[in-house]
Amino acid sequence: MPVFFQSRAGRQCVSIVGLGITLWLLGALLQLDDSLVFFMTGFGEYGADKLVLALGIAGAMSFIYSVLRIADLRKETELRAAAQAKADWTATHDHLTKLPNRYAFERKILSRPIKDDEDQIEEWDENVTLFSVDLDGFKKVNDLVGHKGGDILLIEVARRICALGNADCVYRFGGDEFIIVAFALTAQREERFAKLLIQAVTRPIHIDGFAVEVGASVGYDRWAEGTEPLEDAAHRADLAMYEAKSRGPNHYFVFEPAMQDKVTERAALETRLRAAISSKAIKPFYQPLIDLKTGQLCGFEALARWISDDGVNIPPPVFIDIAEENGMITALFEDLLAQACSDALTWPDHVMLSFNVSPVQMEDRLLTSRILKVLAASRLPPQRLEVEITENALIQDPVVAAVILDELHAAGIQIALDDFGTGYSSLAQLARYHFDKIKIDKSFIATYRGDERQEKIVRAMLGLGRSLNIKTTAEGVEEHGQLAFLLQLGCDIGQGYLFGKAMPAAEAGIFISDRNASLASTA
Repeated sequence: MPVFFQSRAGRQCVSIVGLGITLWLLGALLQLDDSLVFFMTGFGEYGADKLVLALGIAGAMSFIYSVLRIADLRKETELRAAAQAKADWTATHDHLTKLPNRYAFERKILSRPIKDDEDQIEEWDENVTLFSVDLDGFKKVNDLVGHKGGDILLIEVARRICALGNADCVYRFGGDEFIIVAFALTAQREERFAKLLIQAVTRPIHIDGFAVEVGASVGYDRWAEGTEPLEDAAHRADLAMYEAKSRGPNHYFVFEPAMQDKVTERAALETRLRAAISSKAIKPFYQPLIDLKTGQLCGFEALARWISDDGVNIPPPVFIDIAEENGMITALFEDLLAQACSDALTWPDHVMLSFNVSPVQMEDRLLTSRILKVLAASRLPPQRLEVEITENALIQDPVVAAVILDELHAAGIQIALDDFGTGYSSLAQLARYHFDKIKIDKSFIATYRGDERQEKIVRAMLGLGRSLNIKTTAEGVEEHGQLAFLLQLGCDIGQGYLFGKAMPAAEAGIFISDRNASLASTA
């Protein structure tokens, strides 16, 4: 009922009742009832008594009708309040896990747990720590058990996090990221709680007969209460989580100021990268590919190199990762491929151009048309281009990957499986897709002499290539002993510092001339 009286209709009802009581009291004081009796007696023969009776009945009916309408209005007000509360809950909670969401977190006014004896509160009882948790390998679970199975996993992970002792407030920030607000933790207990979060999340979960596992990256920091919004502490916990994620699955970190500096530097580098792509400051360098059976140069692999204005060489993994993350990889890819195709036209016709494709690009259904457009503009025959694709790039979206590979083969472009043996399900990829070449990762070539098992793996890889009639390239050849071993086993192509480092286009032309002269002198 109090809810009704807070509404406009309720306030009007109270006003009318108050007015009625006031008029009744005024009539009693002025003895209007005697005047009414005189009126009825004096005009009885004209039906005055019946008129007064009718007015009384009409008033009673109006009163009853008003009571019913008030009851209806009250019910409608309650239903509206319930609907508003439901809508507010829906807006502030995740529909899958039923946890409060990011919007609820932004609206939150933190209230501490009430202590029985305020005098015995320790200093660390005032601590409020925010933990950021992100799942590692969640996409693979979706690929294995489907999105429905992924939903089951998220629900179970949410349940496990909520079951932890100090998980007073748990939020789902979309996707596979959670925020936990915990109270009264010492530094040692914060670290222990981070470990417990990882242990709880990474325990196997049984879904449709499969025992699936995910990793967890955890970052945390304390809230400076009274001096900053709660969101600032959540942001720092996020930064610590991303630092943990960069170290691999199942790591945790407490926030350090250097992490913020790292983010600032990365943002600055992103701005510089955009300018570098626009000005074509990133150039392709070329590392030779040598036919081990003849000693002749058979190709160059194009490798992106960025030397900034101050002469600093920025490593490719750094700027390529930023380009992938911020949607610049397509522009960078097309620009580098165009430069490389133009350079390749100056090489002998038998020298191939090998070019890497990012895993992110393998989800682009227009990738083949983009490559063919660059080839057409440069007039480089498709048969002289070899595209290198890593194993991990094929599992992002296998259906799209299969379409792209078929289109590339149909256009006459060769395809190499890069970093063979280090990715996901190598033999499955060889069985499912058609490749013209497999490239044995340099980690196997570097360690085969000190590890008998590694040597056997290299032998098996080369034997597999011969059996499938696929050419093999050994990466990271740096010593003559490695070259002799590969020649003995029948490896087709070698690549590494023993033959030459990555070089700019001008030096690549000189390398071709010198290589031809060297072969001619030994013939």
